Amino acid sequence: MQRKRTFATTVAALALVVAACGSDDRTTADTTPTNDEPTATTPVSAPATTEVSSIDVTAGEAFPAARCEANQAAGTISYLTGFDYAATASIIDVLVADHNGYYDELCLDVDITPSFSTANYPLVSGNDAQFSSAGSFSELATFSAVNEADLVALAVEGRVAIDALMVKPEIAGSLDELAGQTIGVKGKLPPSIAAMLAQLGLVDGTDFDTVLLDGFDPTAHWAVEGVAAIPGWKSNEPGALERAGVDFDLYDPADHGIPGSFGLIYTNRQFLTEHPTAAEDFMRATMRGLGDAIADPEEAATIAVDLINGNGNPNFLSLDGETFRWATDAGLITDTTPAGSFPGVCDPKALAAEIAAYDAVGVYAETGAPTVEDRFDADLLAGLYAADGSIIWPG
Repeated sequence: MQRKRTFATTVAALALVVAACGSDDRTTADTTPTNDEPTATTPVSAPATTEVSSIDVTAGEAFPAARCEANQAAGTISYLTGFDYAATASIIDVLVADHNGYYDELCLDVDITPSFSTANYPLVSGNDAQFSSAGSFSELATFSAVNEADLVALAVEGRVAIDALMVKPEIAGSLDELAGQTIGVKGKLPPSIAAMLAQLGLVDGTDFDTVLLDGFDPTAHWAVEGVAAIPGWKSNEPGALERAGVDFDLYDPADHGIPGSFGLIYTNRQFLTEHPTAAEDFMRATMRGLGDAIADPEEAATIAVDLINGNGNPNFLSLDGETFRWATDAGLITDTTPAGSFPGVCDPKALAAEIAAYDAVGVYAETGAPTVEDRFDADLLAGLYAADGSIIWPG
């Protein structure tokens, strides 16, 4: 069991911030660490001896005209957010990149539309939109399998499940005591929570019940009579309950050995194949935005909230809430990015472990476990980073 977390804890996590993504004075071929750089092997998509072509991006040099033309030929690139303009992983990096003009610098015409994660999969699959934000790799892989969609994750920013379970201590003093109780859910129980409970022999519909809750207000959900617990994102519901003075116990799937992921950016195979430079440079600009957002989390949250308010704030999001959200996400991203890798770079073993863990406890009983192969591209993002963790950027 883990007691409720405080805002100060999440802010403290930002002390582990990685090098902010910015311009670099080396070429794509120059990845030899200096004495001040990490000596861990850098996952790059090509050996250091690869000859740089006239269309490749070279750090500190002019953006190639031919690459600019290729990016312009891709037309307007539609990016759909996973939840409004929330200050969360795989959304805030796009917002910051756009705010700072990074897409324009790479000859990309990017249109950002607020939306919801599950609604976006068919749109990106049909190439009606080119990029979007996914809640987890399991979510993306499952949709792809069930709908025969060829979706490809290009960035996995959080290498841990973002979900947690908040339990009313007066009803259940431990997870075991949820037997015979009711859990309130938005849609359905998140796979990581289901896996955590299944490890203890608690299966939805047999050992406990779930009830669908309306809206997104965790304080309203908490007040529903008969509900013993609610799942939510570590970056949202705990902060909201804490600010409301609610006493709760928080159970984190990661503390129970359950793997997971959050903050994915994905595209479809058609766009990736037809416009490879545009796909690369969208991610190049986005990862530079991620570095900026990690380096200055308060400014990044303000950018998101300005967009939220400019769109009428239909989900009643607040500056306090979004600041907490991004502080939590940024801390988790930096904490879970291992030495020798960089934020967002896909880890094939971790993604396979996520699917296997959920499959082992019956999460995919109705559909069968989705395949991991071809659902991600680990090389594209890795090739955009220099050895010191900065994004290779023209100048």
